Amino acid sequence: MTNKFEAGQVLEGKVTGIQPYGAFVALDDETQGLVHISEITHGFVKDINDHLSVGDEVKVKVLNVNEENNKVSLSIRATEEAPKKETTKPQKMQKPKQQQEEATSGFNTLKDKLQEWIEQSEEREGTFKN
Repeated sequence: MTNKFEAGQVLEGKVTGIQPYGAFVALDDETQGLVHISEITHGFVKDINDHLSVGDEVKVKVLNVNEENNKVSLSIRATEEAPKKETTKPQKMQKPKQQQEEATSGFNTLKDKLQEWIEQSEEREGTFKN
């Protein structure tokens, strides 16, 4: 029964049943195979019913044939071209203005910065007193 099929073959089949773990596809009058949920399409599949319905004609690739148990493993995903990943560069985060100024000031010692802080403090006190 399953000796008509071999791994690598691409065939047309008809969806005959859907379960939470996969879809059964009739390859001919005697043979059905299982398309596991992970082989439905590229990407994550939460619910097979969002992608397939009983009676759908599908193109499948034979992944494995287990003649001992009369099981055929199929893939729809293997017959489709993988979607191209978008190659977008991550955008750089803008630093707040104060951080930009600090970053451009370089590595100053505390002694160098102390005088600047004193001046800033005096300026602030002067604005508060007015």
